[in-house]
Amino acid sequence: MQHSYEALDRPGGASFSPSAVKLLSPLRERDFRVLWSGMAVSLVGDGIFLVAVAWEAYALWNSPAALSLVGIGMTVPTVLFLLPGGVLSDRLDRRVVMIAADGVRGLAVAVLAALALLSTLRMWELVALVGIYGIGTAFFTPAFDAVVPDLLPAEELPAANALDQFVRPIAFRLAGPALGGVLVAADVGLAFAIDALTFAVSVLAVVAIRARPRAAEHAPAHPARALGEGLRFVRRRVWLWGTLLSAALAYLVFMGPTEVLLPSIVKNDLHASAATLGLVFAAGGVGAIGAAILMGQRSHPERDVTVMYVAWTLATVAVAGYGIAVASWQLMLACFVFNALETVGTIVWATMKQRHVPAAMLGRVSSLDWLISIGLLPLSFALTAPVADAVGARATLVGAGVIGAVITVVALTLPGMRAIEGQPAETAAQPVLPRAA
Repeated sequence: MQHSYEALDRPGGASFSPSAVKLLSPLRERDFRVLWSGMAVSLVGDGIFLVAVAWEAYALWNSPAALSLVGIGMTVPTVLFLLPGGVLSDRLDRRVVMIAADGVRGLAVAVLAALALLSTLRMWELVALVGIYGIGTAFFTPAFDAVVPDLLPAEELPAANALDQFVRPIAFRLAGPALGGVLVAADVGLAFAIDALTFAVSVLAVVAIRARPRAAEHAPAHPARALGEGLRFVRRRVWLWGTLLSAALAYLVFMGPTEVLLPSIVKNDLHASAATLGLVFAAGGVGAIGAAILMGQRSHPERDVTVMYVAWTLATVAVAGYGIAVASWQLMLACFVFNALETVGTIVWATMKQRHVPAAMLGRVSSLDWLISIGLLPLSFALTAPVADAVGARATLVGAGVIGAVITVVALTLPGMRAIEGQPAETAAQPVLPRAA
């Protein structure tokens, strides 16, 4: 389960302890250091894009349906192209896939910048261009996930994942949205232009990575057969299929309302500016950073499944806070709590996959994780506007938080869900739990 769709461009993190893992040690590897320098800049651009797209959608059409259309336009191409992206990342030079994907996304954002600066951007053009952006994301994501183990020795991977969870909220949730709010207040076209430049930095960083020969046996002999093996592996483990199923249903309920209605609350209910929206998102970044530091001081919890589900359930309840808030500081508090608890669950989830999924299967399981988790997002975006029109934006957010939390906590009660708790990593990946019905 990738409990934050906003993080789709990058891999998840892992639990870490400062005494056991040196957070910055992966940066000793030249290629990883170059890659992450580019990715950090790109993540700031992603945060700018987050604010700019939301504000421009409402500027073009001041209705929840506007951002719903944008969300559908971005997520449908991503969902459709994730599996082809995974296949290509296993068969081609991953650097080439990443360069092409970021080139496509950067070009789409550059066109958005030009149209916005000329004041000729129309709604259908915005939807079409974010759709192209979504296609690039579908190819970049599996390639980036797979290239990091190519750049580092196995013993450095936990530190690399920990570094990811520390840097991501600083760049994507804190610095990017705060800067995006300021840029959008000046000119939305300028915000898109700066984001396009960050993709150029990312491309240059990937170009600077040295090519590595790959053994032929690392590529699956037949994509369909490899995918079938991944599906069977997930289906026979309750902690995997149960979490993915609950993620898909919870996302259906709360992700569309959160993405679509939060900017509407800021703009239309509180009559605040784009800078305020950026600060709300930035508060979420502060929460995520704090949670990552806290988790970094602790070892992986023995009752990891329980901890993960409790954290995600409470995080989803926090979505209701968006509907209750009557001041911007209250929205910031809700965003802080949501992202802090979400990060706790995400760190535990990523570590569980690394501990209990064989390395040869991890790429396929991660691809299925992304696909199943976000597969219903287009429907969530499509339903948000009519539901909000019927019951109101605030009631929609409150209902989404409560229903999503119920779905999440019910999954914890599935028979066999907690069977892996306390099992050592080297043996836990072997037992086969009951098949999904």
